[in-house]
Amino acid sequence: MLRTFTKAICLAAALTFTASPPAATAAEKTEFKVCWSIYVGWMPWGYLQDSGIMKKWADKYGIDVEIVQINDYVESINQYTAGAYDGCSMTNMDALSIPAGGGVDTTALIVGDYSNGNDGIILKDKGKLQEIKGQNVNLVELSVSHYLLARALDSVGMSERDVTVVNTSDADMIAAYSTSDVTSVVTWNPLLSEIEAQKNATKVFDSAGIPGEIIDVMMVNTETLAANPSFGKALTGAWYEVAALMASDSAEGKAARTAMAEASGTDLAGYDAQLATTEMFYKPADAVAFNQSRELPQTMKFVAEFLFDKGILGEGAPSPEFVGVAFPDGSVYGDPNNVKLRFDSTYMQMAAEGAL
Repeated sequence: MLRTFTKAICLAAALTFTASPPAATAAEKTEFKVCWSIYVGWMPWGYLQDSGIMKKWADKYGIDVEIVQINDYVESINQYTAGAYDGCSMTNMDALSIPAGGGVDTTALIVGDYSNGNDGIILKDKGKLQEIKGQNVNLVELSVSHYLLARALDSVGMSERDVTVVNTSDADMIAAYSTSDVTSVVTWNPLLSEIEAQKNATKVFDSAGIPGEIIDVMMVNTETLAANPSFGKALTGAWYEVAALMASDSAEGKAARTAMAEASGTDLAGYDAQLATTEMFYKPADAVAFNQSRELPQTMKFVAEFLFDKGILGEGAPSPEFVGVAFPDGSVYGDPNNVKLRFDSTYMQMAAEGAL
């Protein structure tokens, strides 16, 4: 999956902003659409649609929810931002830069996982991160790989000024590494594993070194959710039914993971290997605890600073605090008069309490 940032288009510059969740100005409705793209932590969304579990939960609340796969990840976010979908799977970083940065009030409904080794830095014929100094580093520019590089360099007292970033498509990454002039790459699985398997490759840093910072979330339109709580309940209930199934070693659990593996182009062993470097929140209580952690606001500060530094935190953003990010305890990072991204534990907490 190409988890990458694009410059957000300001869709709602004239909106009147509020730090509180907006009033339910969106219409009540009974038909909803959410979209997703291929990535280890998002494969359950396809399974939800194909297995009928989503329909079961939607029927419970008297609504219809269609889950649509979109092959182009950035396009899926752009379509959500434009209003074609009520929800979309995306990273916390992309949520801040594209819909939130573009003025679309967005809520993190389900925090599904964080990368815990799925993204990494590989050096050729070198064994320590510090040896990256002076090298060209091939990565997808303005992606989570770029963010990972920035955080890794900071961890050893270096900065991006110490290297030269070479923008390289994920589709070309393996071929690029095989050439003699490419000595350092930053990428994600399954590309990361393929490159690391080469004799001269050493992984010198991965996302396990910044746990909880590259977060994979089902984001939904805040106004739509406020006007239609049944939408949130149905999505959340269905998700955690599948999550419990995935975590099981039963025949049913293996069958579910096998279906997800095949849909993502691998086998069960390959998919389970990707899950091993993904901190999945199979239990809603664990997702709630993460969402309410003291570390999350600091993570979003890091992300906002990175986006601002790269010029992709919304049209004309004057500082990293241009967009307000609200957390479950009521605190806000950034501008409290321009809150456009909200981490809300309400529905995950309902799932944890068996109240769905």
